[in-house]
Amino acid sequence: MYQGHFGLERPPFKITPDTSLFFEGCQRGAALEALIYAVSSGEGIIKVVGEVGSGKTMLCRMLEVRLTDKVDVVYIANPSLSPDNILHVIAHELGLDVDTSSSKLDVMQQLQAYLLNKHARDRQVVLFVEEAQSMPIETLEEIRLLSNLETEHSKLLQMVLFGQPELDEKLAQAQIRQLKERITHSFYLDPFPPKDTLEYLNFRLRNVGYRGPDVFNQKTANAIEKYSGGLTRRINILADKALMASFSEGGHEVTIKHVRAGAIDSDFKKKPDFRTWLIAIAVIAALGVAVLLGTMIGQPATNEAQAEANEVQAAEIDVVVSPVVSQAEAESIAVKTPLETRLYETENWFAMASDSHYSIQLFVTRVVDAVGVDKFLAENAEILDFERIYIYETKISDVEMYSVLYGDFVTRQQAQTMLNDLPAGLKQSQPFLRRVSALRKDLLRN
Repeated sequence: MYQGHFGLERPPFKITPDTSLFFEGCQRGAALEALIYAVSSGEGIIKVVGEVGSGKTMLCRMLEVRLTDKVDVVYIANPSLSPDNILHVIAHELGLDVDTSSSKLDVMQQLQAYLLNKHARDRQVVLFVEEAQSMPIETLEEIRLLSNLETEHSKLLQMVLFGQPELDEKLAQAQIRQLKERITHSFYLDPFPPKDTLEYLNFRLRNVGYRGPDVFNQKTANAIEKYSGGLTRRINILADKALMASFSEGGHEVTIKHVRAGAIDSDFKKKPDFRTWLIAIAVIAALGVAVLLGTMIGQPATNEAQAEANEVQAAEIDVVVSPVVSQAEAESIAVKTPLETRLYETENWFAMASDSHYSIQLFVTRVVDAVGVDKFLAENAEILDFERIYIYETKISDVEMYSVLYGDFVTRQQAQTMLNDLPAGLKQSQPFLRRVSALRKDLLRN
């Protein structure tokens, strides 16, 4: 509707992947080149992880476009396939003569013969698995068995798994560790920061024919990034509605008002800024202290001793009260063990942490081993920042456990960097990344 108004040849912000509008910023171009190299090397299994709407499907389509003519691509887009069906589906996609009555052994033999024939003709077959995080573990394990099909020097079938962060959590389970060991390349699609959001918006407009002054500026891009969480699908939805709002007013520039209207219409809630919360709580706490002090100052001291006592009480309040902990709570914390302190602080952290953030799960242990957890906290006091250790109770197979975490990271890449830098002693328990939304599900099991 607004295309003629802005001089556009076609819609700039459709949510369906359009490879002609592929944006190489925010490391997307680098990820594509790395994926092409990884597929061309023909080794192991490749994994691409990103949030819902982060651009995994676009990257998948671009990968197919950019691969050489010697590569045949097979798509598996149904995540609910059972292990008994997956081989038949792959064979069917390859055009093999199989049906539901064909045994698994017969299908596997036909697949191997087909792949050997392709290899002899110097062709490569690549399997793209979308929504891999939703596949049953047994189905993923069946796919892993296909990676055993190989010649003396080459794999006959290359695989690329596209999934949400839950895929990493699934791969961390012991019963599927063999699949994890076969993954030779891992890629993560982080959300767009504000600067890349602005470049993305203007890039899409320019590539569909817009020739005027920039419609979006850094302020409106910042607002879109906040409401969308930097996810390209949401950015597209918001940009489309903001352009419509600008068009309805006869304007040629998108304002924050237009973005806000699009966010309300799409039910995209802007997440509260953590620093804003802290400032608000600090102000409230400071006002409370001021009232207490004002009350004490307003009461005439009956004698010198009373006045001195008031000064001491005021000083104690000034020292103890903080923006996030009341005086009574602070006094109770003072007598807690390190474990009890971290349990308490973890409750506060969960109340404010963003679902999209990440933490590192260092290890889990039985609740009855509380002494061991306190010992861990004491022994690692100089290695880890005590304030960044989070501990909560959960249940695994009806056994009460402590889950010990470290850090609150905005992006997966930040968390991965910290995980890589952990001392060797802490890596012996095989720590891995967890998303806060998944951690909250652990709490529900308790």
